[in-house]
Amino acid sequence: MLSVRRLDTLPDPERAFVHIYGASANAFWLDSSAAGERSRFSFMGDSSGPRGALVTYDVKPGRLRVERRDGMEEREESIFDFLDRETRCLRDLGSELPFDFDCGFAGYLGYEMKAECDGSAKHRASTPDAAFIFADRLLVFDHQDKRAYLLSLTEADSWIEETGRRLAALPPLAEPRLDASPSELALRRSRGRYRDDIAACKRYLTAGHSYEICLTNKLVGEAAAEPLELYRALRRANPAPFSAYLRFGDLAVLSSSPERFLAVDRDGKAEARPIKGTSRRGETPSEDVRLATALRSGEKSRAENVTIVDLLRNDLGRVCEVGSVEVRELMRVETYETVHQLVSSVRGKLGADLSPANCVRACFPPGSMTGAPKLRTMEIIDELEGEARGVYSGAIGWFGLGGACDLSVAIRTIVLDHGEATIGAGGAIVVDSDSDDEFEEMLLKARAPISAFDSRTLLLGQT
Repeated sequence: MLSVRRLDTLPDPERAFVHIYGASANAFWLDSSAAGERSRFSFMGDSSGPRGALVTYDVKPGRLRVERRDGMEEREESIFDFLDRETRCLRDLGSELPFDFDCGFAGYLGYEMKAECDGSAKHRASTPDAAFIFADRLLVFDHQDKRAYLLSLTEADSWIEETGRRLAALPPLAEPRLDASPSELALRRSRGRYRDDIAACKRYLTAGHSYEICLTNKLVGEAAAEPLELYRALRRANPAPFSAYLRFGDLAVLSSSPERFLAVDRDGKAEARPIKGTSRRGETPSEDVRLATALRSGEKSRAENVTIVDLLRNDLGRVCEVGSVEVRELMRVETYETVHQLVSSVRGKLGADLSPANCVRACFPPGSMTGAPKLRTMEIIDELEGEARGVYSGAIGWFGLGGACDLSVAIRTIVLDHGEATIGAGGAIVVDSDSDDEFEEMLLKARAPISAFDSRTLLLGQT
């Protein structure tokens, strides 16, 4: 039974998370920190409730681990099958809410989950391939109607009363406190190596192995900053509609993603919003308009976007009703703190008896992070990049108990693991790509998460 209390005031989400969940070992904040049509609701919770759990999964052994208050269990079961079964078991809660996340699972699917979506397990990540918190208690912030909601799956739960009182008396917060010393982030593959990889991509493209290859790189370095403080800095530096803070013990994921991977509502309507095509912002208003216009009309960017739209139409066509898949928007320019981007929308209606987990499995990994055709292109990526992508290029979001989900693409994201920071960035390589332009675009995309660090942060390996 789902208990719900609505508050007709909107507490500050940042203060709420820091004071209520900041000390939790396992917690999430799906943070719509940028105003806009996809930024109405923010969600937060942790694994401390009576039925709460931490769920992690690794592809190569195929082992699922579930940690609850009363102990831990391991089983050989795909995370997709687990999410499908668990959300179906608690379906039809009967709640009348303006949002679809009515308690459930929040976390990420890493890129290496492709091995369970027709891809291969070429590389193994140091982080779990998937990690989710089962939240039986949830705080929801409605930024549009200026309200908040407290949800609990436990009847007569005193948590709702106590949390309501805490939200009414939240103490103020100081500005984020970062480490006083500058950070150093080094490119995993230098400019020269990245140029060589682009040349290899173009050979594969010319030989007909692929139409478009999403090549990526990593920036890696030590990070002394406390994860939540760094995330608070990130959401100020680069507000985005699909921002997220995930904490799983020593692992933290800090994301300011602008891109929706896939959303499925309670009625089975699915939407993907791929981003392909990027331009820097202008130094002046007139230059900014000129760059956005050039992006919209640029032949290369338009070709990149159309290729991924076709791929998403095919992916959704595997699980949607015949004739229901359509392109609702094509190459709309969206503007963010550091970039302009070309965004399209592909929608469809799930077939009978298919679940959000089924849909995500059919479409994973996000086509905008692979290229097309997907399977052969992922093999090329594995060969050229030479290592696992981990959380980056996967998906971050939630699977609700009412039969819906919403996941972003894990880009503009910092992964902190045992004191090491990793940032992934890349771009689509096509036959007429210029290697210097592609390298600069990769750095441009990395600037958003880098901007959360101290302004003196050093970026090594650019030559």
